[in-house]
Amino acid sequence: MGNCCCGMESSVYRVSANAKPESPIDQHSSGRPGKDDRKLPSNPEEVEDLRRDLAANPLIAFTFDELKVITGNFRHDRVLGGGGFGSVYKGFITEDLREGLEPLPVAVKVHDGDNSYQGHREWLAEVIFLGQLSHPNLVKLIGYCCEDEHRVLIYEYMARGSVENNLFSRVLHPLPWSVRMKIAFGAAKGLAFLHEAEKPVIYRDFKTSNILLDLEYNAKLSDFGLAKDGPMGDKTHVSTRIMGTYGYAAPEYIMTGHLTPRSDVYSFGVVLLELLTGRKSLDKSRPAREQNLADWAHPLLKEKKKLLNIVDPRLEGNYPVKGIHKAAMLAYHCLNRNPKARPLMRDIVDSLEPLQVGEEDQKTTITVITHEVQVVSDKEASLRSVT
Repeated sequence: MGNCCCGMESSVYRVSANAKPESPIDQHSSGRPGKDDRKLPSNPEEVEDLRRDLAANPLIAFTFDELKVITGNFRHDRVLGGGGFGSVYKGFITEDLREGLEPLPVAVKVHDGDNSYQGHREWLAEVIFLGQLSHPNLVKLIGYCCEDEHRVLIYEYMARGSVENNLFSRVLHPLPWSVRMKIAFGAAKGLAFLHEAEKPVIYRDFKTSNILLDLEYNAKLSDFGLAKDGPMGDKTHVSTRIMGTYGYAAPEYIMTGHLTPRSDVYSFGVVLLELLTGRKSLDKSRPAREQNLADWAHPLLKEKKKLLNIVDPRLEGNYPVKGIHKAAMLAYHCLNRNPKARPLMRDIVDSLEPLQVGEEDQKTTITVITHEVQVVSDKEASLRSVT
């Protein structure tokens, strides 16, 4: 992935884009850039020189004034989410902004200067990784801004937001089983692509808040600030500062700092478990023994009689029992305490493929959900107008 990313270790930990506490793991968090950060490219010319040396994808270097136009001067009603790094705004690139640019909606992620929990190096990691990598199940980075103290990333706009917001929403219609399996399939393909790249990449931060959805519920991985070059040649792992999110991070990584692609596989197992049960990876509101989802559910996954008792009750039994069993066994193997016993992501993709429904049935399901979401939005709008 190039020398810059290979040597890049994040000194701080991010907060999720939805601004909810997620129990971050960071052994040496300082909240400010360290000495090594000063050696990283820190002005537009240096960033662009590095990016061009390493990147395969064309990116646009926007000015901050252009971003003001795109976001309506960062209007509050354009905010999509926020966290320790700053805020994410919805924007729109118009034809008259730059010659040759097609009109399109975008998501503008603004890092919050000195107040950011994410340092310059994590911003730079995203520019470098997403400047090199291109896949239908990775969010597309359109451009960036590196001007004075401003550090901004401009992505394709993902209309349905994060899996976390869709899966755990108390307002939106519960995701049907077929859509949950479509999400798992797409996210698995994204991880498999990273692991099998010419220079393998370990995502290191796989969780529902980092999986975004387009209108058709196609899943795309976002937020590559913690991504890390994987082991090459005879190496079995890379040693890193222990960072991630409790509830998702693999136990052997938390204990040793040894990072492998199987660390991502464990995290995938947790997300698959969330899709299966409708429960969050960590939930302090539940009884003590049920607060950590993986610890509580793992032994139940292989017991057919108990398994149906932990399936998301909001599905109301609308799922294929055999499909539930297959997904549960896949999650069971992904969560194996022995990382070498976990499946490869390519094998996970193969296992999930038979659980996908036909394209026409999928379109019908998505149409129904979209209609119900619109009904809810219309009701909320009516209530706001009354009040």
